[in-house]
Amino acid sequence: MTLEILADAEHLAARAADFIAGVINEKPQTTVLVATGNTPMRTYAELERRVKAGELDCSSATAVQLDEYLGLPEGDPRSLYGWMERAFVRPLGIQRVIRFDSALEPHSACARFDREVAGVDGIDLAILGLGPNGHLGFNEPPSGPDAPTRALTLTPESLSSNAAYWGELEVPTRALTAGMSTILSSRRVLLLVLGAHKREVLARALLGPLTPDLPASYLRDTNLTVLADQAAARGLT
Repeated sequence: MTLEILADAEHLAARAADFIAGVINEKPQTTVLVATGNTPMRTYAELERRVKAGELDCSSATAVQLDEYLGLPEGDPRSLYGWMERAFVRPLGIQRVIRFDSALEPHSACARFDREVAGVDGIDLAILGLGPNGHLGFNEPPSGPDAPTRALTLTPESLSSNAAYWGELEVPTRALTAGMSTILSSRRVLLLVLGAHKREVLARALLGPLTPDLPASYLRDTNLTVLADQAAARGLT
């Protein structure tokens, strides 16, 4: 595990973009598991700037959806696929996407997702944020390292943190998520953490016991790079 502490969100985004660009330059056909949420948005914007400037070519990469709400109609503004498409896929010129097919019954959608991930030989790079209760994607506690890709009910903590994204729109209570087994088998993991409100959960994830009650703790068994700003990393060395 590598922990890098950056001064603020701007410096973290630049360093994260360096990391991701390095992986893609090393392997243009990289398969990237893509988190949404506020934390990685500056990073994706910096990657977009580099693509537009001709400094980075992502056209051969594959983007893999991390999670999705259940029960949304096609084109709903709350779609996490729509968010990923707007922030990552289209701006970076990515041609191939593995996503959850919301038209399918949830079990079938998860099985198809897993088959497609296996068909590209798994995940090269997982870009993740850290949930307020230590969830990864929507792997809510308790989620052990073998938790599969599945449908599940979101916890109150996740519903509360997601409410900030959608204004007056209601947060769906059910979701699909790439399983812990998929995330933890990624060849590299990049965890981005911003803000003092993540300080306690980050410390527990990096220093506490490995436990299903804090799914992010299992990232320590992966090829993990953590980028955190000073507010989130205070007290860590």
